[in-house]
Amino acid sequence: MKVLLLENIHPVAVEVLEARGFEVELLAGSLSEDELIARLPSVSMLGIRSNTTVTEKVLASAPDLLAVGCFCIGTNQVDLAAAAARGVAVFNAPYSNTRSVVELVIGEIIALARRLHEKSEKMHAGVWDKSAKGSHEVRGRTLGIVGYGNIGTQLSNLAEALGMRVIFFDTADRLAHGNAQRMRTLDELLAQADVVSLHVDGRPGNAGLFGAEEFAKMKPRAFFINAARGMVVDTEALREHVLSGHIAGAALDVFPIEPKAQGDAFESPLRGLDNVILTPHVGGSTQEAQEEIGYFVAGKLAGFALEGRTELSVNLPAVAAPALASGHRIGFLHVNVPGVLARVNHLLAAAGANITGQYLATAGEQGYVVTDATEALPEASLADLAADEQCLWVRTFDA
Repeated sequence: MKVLLLENIHPVAVEVLEARGFEVELLAGSLSEDELIARLPSVSMLGIRSNTTVTEKVLASAPDLLAVGCFCIGTNQVDLAAAAARGVAVFNAPYSNTRSVVELVIGEIIALARRLHEKSEKMHAGVWDKSAKGSHEVRGRTLGIVGYGNIGTQLSNLAEALGMRVIFFDTADRLAHGNAQRMRTLDELLAQADVVSLHVDGRPGNAGLFGAEEFAKMKPRAFFINAARGMVVDTEALREHVLSGHIAGAALDVFPIEPKAQGDAFESPLRGLDNVILTPHVGGSTQEAQEEIGYFVAGKLAGFALEGRTELSVNLPAVAAPALASGHRIGFLHVNVPGVLARVNHLLAAAGANITGQYLATAGEQGYVVTDATEALPEASLADLAADEQCLWVRTFDA
């Protein structure tokens, strides 16, 4: 089976997949919709990061595609519903680069408070500006975290270790870590925070979450950090509030429009502003994180293609079947209606299958059942399974 990996995915992913028998092609940049459509015929699995968008049109033109691996945290660049409807599994790495993002944010908090960006630029220009003006410790300052998930909670722990007071706001119920305090509203957080750091996901409802109104409600001379998603922030509004002096500094790692490939031109209204740190979406781009992501997602892709395992899939029912050590396996993805499992088991019994294990999960409109047997099912029985009116696909796997 062929695998196409885009956007400089770590070479360990190639090693993992090739060791399992896949033919892997690795490209440095992302592909447009039309380019993807042209490249995907005969490709069984696609690996992407955040700059490649997998639309319904792309999926409709890729009949051989079994799975998409997002070698990052977010999956909003993939039409998950369209992928699920076609039985294409989507996997991501929800935890692998958490520490890398958090360390970047901690570094940015300190750099903004000490105005290190400005000091460094002056030194490179030959200016010796040894002054404490505008430079502060972060100890005792209040950090407001918007989005208290995996990254937000770990940031909370490290910031508190630095002596910061931590407050957070999340629309979901979240357990506070350490001495962190939950704020009932976003406005309550904005009024108190000396630093506001965004860590929300890329769901459509978060688009434009932070604009002129939110910046105006921030504490005067506070700092703003976005290492979440570019589309959640109105960068023009941020520019105006930095220029007015209401926002003392900002650090952004993500942007509404990002270059497609290494070396492409970058445009933003935030370029050239004092005490504004701009980084090219490198929050999770450490060697440690990228290696872990490459190993993790490649393993999930291989497990799905070779053994039918869907644990941690973000769009198909998650069946945590054991590794297939012996015998044969049948994966049956179907529409989630009553009676399907009974029909499957009746057919298996009629075929004389000696079942050694069966694993089932449902999610929304779909169900997925994995059946292990000592002997391969006859071709006629497999054809009967595939002919079931609720069948989305049936696949077989051998140890």
